[in-house]
Amino acid sequence: MDERLKKLLAVAIEDVIHTGNPVGSQHLVEEYGLDMSPATVRNWFAELEELGFLAQTHTSSGRMPTEKGYRLYADELMQKRPLGKREMQELEKTIAEAESQDQRTKAAAKFVAEGMGNAVVLGLHTADTYYTGLSQLFAQPEFNDWRRVVNFGGVLDQLDDMLQAIRLKNFVEPTIMIGRECPFGSICGSVMLTLDDGTFFGFLGPMRMDYAKACSYLLAIKQRLK
Repeated sequence: MDERLKKLLAVAIEDVIHTGNPVGSQHLVEEYGLDMSPATVRNWFAELEELGFLAQTHTSSGRMPTEKGYRLYADELMQKRPLGKREMQELEKTIAEAESQDQRTKAAAKFVAEGMGNAVVLGLHTADTYYTGLSQLFAQPEFNDWRRVVNFGGVLDQLDDMLQAIRLKNFVEPTIMIGRECPFGSICGSVMLTLDDGTFFGFLGPMRMDYAKACSYLLAIKQRLK
């Protein structure tokens, strides 16, 4: 795909990730100071839509990334960044205040679930299952439809069995699973990592998820929980 389209797609996806709203051409030009007209952006949006990376939900609305768009973003366009100094200090303080290794892991999970606005699921090395942040997850606009909450509740009912299957794998690096790849549901995204003690640590959110920040959190946690 043309580099100009990739750059525009990256900007559009990052805007959607942070606002939760469909992105329009005028907004994109004004918000990010793009050196092009809204008409040019609309034309490029049409190309990205034809390629399957964006979708227009209503005739007059802006565009939203598709599963294919998020996948390309995670694989090629996402800018990885280390965790900020302040967040790292707060994470270290949170971990230091807990006593046992499991308590430190759970404390870290609560901290990053709040920071991400997503849920965290743990498969502890003791074979226990733990999750936190469901209130943050269900506050996301994707779950305004009560039917989605009910359907997702069925996933949680099977969480222990799902984690047993997932824990058979070793996620050496943060692994991003989107849509149909995500074991927690096709409207979701997840980022998974296996810690040094064998604990499975996974973020669970909507497909519109800040994957770069999730990866930064997981790498920081793995480093601090050695």
